[in-house]
This record gives sequence, structure tokens and C-alpha cells, in this order.
Amino acid sequence: MENIAVTRHIFTGVILAGGQAQRMGGQDKGLIELAGSPMVQYVLDAITPQVGHVIINANRNQEIYAHYGCPIIADEFEGFCGPLAGMASSLRAITTPFMVTAPCDSPFVPKDLVQRLYLQLLQDKADISVAHNGEHIQPVFTLMKTMLLDSILGFLGEGERKIDKWFEQHKLAITDFSDCPDTFININTQDDLSIIESRLKAGVQ
Repeated sequence: MENIAVTRHIFTGVILAGGQAQRMGGQDKGLIELAGSPMVQYVLDAITPQVGHVIINANRNQEIYAHYGCPIIADEFEGFCGPLAGMASSLRAITTPFMVTAPCDSPFVPKDLVQRLYLQLLQDKADISVAHNGEHIQPVFTLMKTMLLDSILGFLGEGERKIDKWFEQHKLAITDFSDCPDTFININTQDDLSIIESRLKAGVQ
């Protein structure tokens, strides 16, 4: 199997920060402070060593996100159309063969996220590799071939938005992350924020 340390340059990581965060009062979740750092910082720190390039998909506060030194890509589709729109808009800007995505509000992204998604994709000879927590797929933790750009644009152009439905059109690898379910903890409410902040400050990960 390929040595992932040699091939990291073939991946572009995309941090999805384009949502409305309605349950957080419409705040920009990536910039909400969690234990002393904006939430996006945790994902950046985890993803950057695993890929050759990083993009942040953001529809607001782009000048703030730009301070992280990454290209900032806004959704091309109006009306906050969900993560699929962020993926499609980011794919346009990517020159590497693969794109891997993670949300801005999940502070426990594992150090081997990309490796595991990629190796499963190779094993299954798939076009897309999606994480699975042991109960459900986690569609925003996905690695895909960038050649799928036309497919995803066509799907959105037909008014479709459901990412699972788009996945059904392609050879899909399911990557088991049931051994590290904390990967998929995300922060949707102030209560979530308080719980995870206490956990981080206590050094529990």
C-alpha cells in the first residue's frame, strides 16, 4: 500500500465553514472561541499535516479567515445550500487529484483521517470515500476524486441538495471510524460548546 507521507501533496483539505449555524444564533461557528482558540484552528491543526494544500470554504468573515493563510472560497450557489455546495465550489479551485473535507466545528479530527479515507478508497476502487461512525455515514468527512466536479455541479444545477443522493450516483467506499467516534463530535449549541470546552481544558480527548 502507498506511503501516505510521500503522497500528501495529492490531497487538498477543505474546511467547511459556510453554514448558517442557526442553533448557535447565526454566529460564524468556525470563529467561535473554544478553550482559547477559534474552532477552525483545531481543524486546521489536524488537517494541515495530512495534505498538501488547505482551503477554507466560508461565506462570511472572509477577511478574518484569510489571516490563516489559506485560500478562502465562498459558495457559488446562493442561499446557503449546504455542504454539497461548499464541496462543489471548492472543487473548482483545486488542482490536486483528491479533495478531503471536514467541518469547522469538529475539534477532534484524527491525525490519520486522510490516510484511512484514502486507503479505503484504493481498496474499494471507489470515487468517494466517506467516514462511518459505526452507526451512520458522516458525509462531511469525505475524500473524493476532483474529477467529480462536473457531476456535482450537474446535480446541484438540477436543484438537488441531498449529499447522500449524490453519493448514490458513484462508487462509494465506506471507511470505518467506529474505533474513534469522537471524530464526529460537533458543536451545534451553547451547551455543546460548554461541554467540549470543559473537556479540552481538562485535557480529555
